[in-house]
Amino acid sequence: MNKIKAIFITMYSMGAMIASLHVGGQIFSSGINSAWLGALVAVLTPALFFARLFAKNTPRTSANLPFLIASGFIGLTLALVLPTAGFVPVMYAATFGVLGSVLYVFWYSRINRSAANIKVGDTLPDFTLFSSEKDFNGQAVPSSELRKQPSLLLFFRGNWCPLCMAQIKEIAASYQELDKRGVKVFLISPQSEKQSQSLAKQFDAPMAFMVDKDLQAAKQLGLVHENGTPAGIMGYGSDTVMPTAILTDENGKVIFADLTDNYRVRPEPQTFIDMLDQQGVSTQ
Repeated sequence: MNKIKAIFITMYSMGAMIASLHVGGQIFSSGINSAWLGALVAVLTPALFFARLFAKNTPRTSANLPFLIASGFIGLTLALVLPTAGFVPVMYAATFGVLGSVLYVFWYSRINRSAANIKVGDTLPDFTLFSSEKDFNGQAVPSSELRKQPSLLLFFRGNWCPLCMAQIKEIAASYQELDKRGVKVFLISPQSEKQSQSLAKQFDAPMAFMVDKDLQAAKQLGLVHENGTPAGIMGYGSDTVMPTAILTDENGKVIFADLTDNYRVRPEPQTFIDMLDQQGVSTQ
C-alpha cells in the first residue's frame, strides 16, 4: 500500500501543477466563461498548496485542509454547469480537484503508528546513531550519550521533505529557549552523512545532526515508514522514518512523545518548552 502512496503523491502534486499551466493557457486563449474556469478553481488550489510546501516555509498545516476539499467540489460543479469545453476540464476537476484532494487529505496524509514502541515514562532504549558533524564524520554515538542531559530527538524524513525542513528551521529559531533549559537537540534521519552535513550548514544553532544507518534506531522505536519516500526522489532510500518528536529529561526518561498520525500535523517548539517547564526542567 505504501508503494502506491509513494506513486500517488508524486502524480498528484506534479499533475496538479502541470494541469494548472494547461488550464491557465486555455483560459488565456478562450476566456473564462467556460468549464475551464471550474477546472482552474479545482486544480490551482492544490498546485498553490504544494508550491507553498515546496518553498519550505510551512512546518505544519491543519489536519483536514477544508479549503482544499471545498475548492475541488466547487471547481467540479462549475466545470459541469458552465458552457462545455469538452471532457478535459471536467476530468481535471474530478481527478485533481476532488478525488486527488480527498485521497491526499484522508488517505495519503495518515500514518499507521501501530508499531510505535515508545511512550511517556519509558527510558530511552539502547541504539546507535552516527554523527554527521564535520569533525566527527561517521563517529558512532550510543543513545547513552543522549541520556546524559535533557534531549529533544526529532526524527525527520530527509532533506527532500519541505515540512521537515521548515520544522527544523523553526526549532533552530527557538534553540535559545531550549538551551536555557539544558536541552540538546538531536536531528535524526536515515539520509547520508553528506546530506546531513549539507543541511547543518544552513543553521547557526548548535544542533546535532545524526544519521540513523539502516534505520536501526527507528526500528528499535517502531518508527520505520516503509516506502515512505515519494516516487522519483533521487538519492534517498525508499524507506524512511515517521516524523516523530521525543523529549527526555536529564535521566533519559521520556517526558513527551509526539507520534502524529498525520505527517502534516506537528508540534510547535513552544509545546516542548511548556512540557519542560511542567516537568521542572529549570533554566540554567
